[in-house]
Amino acid sequence: MAHREWIQVAAALIEREGRYLITRRYADAHQGGLWEFPGGKREPGETLESCVQREVREELGIEITHPTLFTVLRHDYPGKSVELHFFSCSILHGEAHSLGCADFRWVKPEELARFEFPPADAPIVQSLGGGPRLD
Repeated sequence: MAHREWIQVAAALIEREGRYLITRRYADAHQGGLWEFPGGKREPGETLESCVQREVREELGIEITHPTLFTVLRHDYPGKSVELHFFSCSILHGEAHSLGCADFRWVKPEELARFEFPPADAPIVQSLGGGPRLD
């Protein structure tokens, strides 16, 4: 099997008043319609911290505090492998709006299991208190 290159992704764990901000992917996107923590692919020459700040600004129109690395997860999808860098942060300026995502919600950790996330996000959902998804 040929070695795959890891696609680096930065995602924000934005917490406010005991709730996390999650976003919904557009239906026509990869893993369309699923919920995720806001973020996206790192651009060439970009740090992961600046990537997550840019992605949150583009998706939600908000500025976040300096992101602090929470954890790194790797996941193999058919045809691609992703390395997800999750950063803890909070909102510095602005109010969230759906600019580059289909929808967004503020949810309590125990409510995360009610939303369908990509398989790569399962460990982070569990670690935040979401437990297994209930269908």
